[in-house]
Amino acid sequence: QVQLVESGGGLVQPGGSLRLSCAASGFTVSTYVMKWYRQAPGKERELVAVIRVFGSTNYGDSVKGRFTISRDNAKNTVNLQMNSLKPEDTAVYYCNARFPANDFWGQGTQVTVSS
Repeated sequence: QVQLVESGGGLVQPGGSLRLSCAASGFTVSTYVMKWYRQAPGKERELVAVIRVFGSTNYGDSVKGRFTISRDNAKNTVNLQMNSLKPEDTAVYYCNARFPANDFWGQGTQVTVSS
């Protein structure tokens, strides 16, 4: 059974950092495209970062240079290091696994950037 569980969200001041983690079970994260999305209140879900099977990455324009996506194959997790956080980064962050015939999502973790 495929399951994704996000953790690491919370309240942080502008300029601060957070590290999100997505723990996967039922499959191996290194064999699928893994993504982080976010959704702020009243806005559409936005792609934040992608890591592909061979390790190449891409980022949304709004987070380039501040966020880093990575995999920990030993722990079967996908992580999102978020630095220089801004109030506009406030959102629920979701982990996504793209299978050939299905998309799987975690339950999300809330990130709030506020002073």
